[in-house]
Amino acid sequence: MQNEPENLMEKIQSLAKRRGFVYQGSEIYGGLAGTWDYGPLGVALKNNIKESWRKKFVSSKSDMYEIDAAILMNSKVWEASGHVNTFTDPLVECTKCKRRFREDQLKEAGKCDECGASVGAPRNFNMMFSTKIGAMEDSASTVYLRPETAQGIFVNFKNIVDSFHPKLPFGIAQIGKAFRNEITPRDFVFRVREFEQMEIEYFVKPDDWQKYFEYYKDEMLEWMEDLGIDMSKVHELEVEPDDLAHYSKRTVDFEFDFPFGKKELYGLAYRTNFDLTNHALEFQDEEGAEKMTPHVIEPSFGVDRSVLALLASAYDESDPERPFLKFKPAIAPVVCAVSPLLKNKPELVEKAKFVYGMLKAEFGRVMWDDNGNIGKRYRRQDEIGTPWCIVIDFDTLGEENPAHKDTVTIRDRDTGNQERVAIHDLISKIKEQL
Repeated sequence: MQNEPENLMEKIQSLAKRRGFVYQGSEIYGGLAGTWDYGPLGVALKNNIKESWRKKFVSSKSDMYEIDAAILMNSKVWEASGHVNTFTDPLVECTKCKRRFREDQLKEAGKCDECGASVGAPRNFNMMFSTKIGAMEDSASTVYLRPETAQGIFVNFKNIVDSFHPKLPFGIAQIGKAFRNEITPRDFVFRVREFEQMEIEYFVKPDDWQKYFEYYKDEMLEWMEDLGIDMSKVHELEVEPDDLAHYSKRTVDFEFDFPFGKKELYGLAYRTNFDLTNHALEFQDEEGAEKMTPHVIEPSFGVDRSVLALLASAYDESDPERPFLKFKPAIAPVVCAVSPLLKNKPELVEKAKFVYGMLKAEFGRVMWDDNGNIGKRYRRQDEIGTPWCIVIDFDTLGEENPAHKDTVTIRDRDTGNQERVAIHDLISKIKEQL
């Protein structure tokens, strides 16, 4: 069964709320546009994404250093980086209903999306959130919520060099929150005002930038596939020179076919030596070579957009009566669910609790489910993407078939097939699949 894009997006968003992936921020007070709260399954999915990214790009590398910089920074950072003067979007206002929009996102040029009237001339709108620090309300106390995590990396460049004495090339990585005062947040968690980034600044010699740009392009594509993103929906876009960010000399956007259209998922930028030069930072290795300003390759990933791309990739409605999320087992929020066949049989419950505890200690992401009949449990677990359901039945106790004593039924989410597996083999069997 094929869905219209709007209908598919509605179904994904409905599932995300109903099953505890994503909730509207401040919902009981009518919500707050551009903010979303992640429920238990959403947190688990985000953590799996971040750990997968960290393993691929940070912990498996010998030349990568991870930091966690402060969200609030000296306002001089944003003056030096160019954000105070250039981090703007074109804002237009409807002449009739006074609604405001980004000019480049209007459905029809020059016309209000809400009432169809004409809009006024565009003006630049700085997207940074400003706030005051300390008790005094003067201009010296103005600071900004960071609009990107990159500057926290650049201002710690010298600290990393002084502490760890790396040789070029090397990278600094960070996962953290960023904030942008979007004029019109939209499309669920795609365009929001508070979001999470996974970013790397990889410092190279000026003549080597093309080699490492291509290297990270391949690494990013490989990671997307490993994550479970539908690669048939991923497209590379070479950003035109006139559309490049103020710091970039070359950028490739990885776009994804979301239900609401083809939009940017991740980005890879060649930032030259723009940021280090503006912050007056140089590099000199221990051999005493001539000081130089490294150039920078920046692979940038949004956690929230990763969640949305995974939900869109995993949503399977080939059987209209049984829609489910076909996550890869390693990325699924729940690895497996454990159930006693009947919850009013103490001997089944006791054995199921033992199996649950054993698997919980090993994998962590294990769910106990004894609510409703077994068919309803299967459908509920399928819907959230749980790869396997493990059921403790009377055969486990050896009552009906002594040969099956201390075995359980394990059911595969994708095929619906069931097989009996010895309890002592469960961990190794699941590990093989992961």
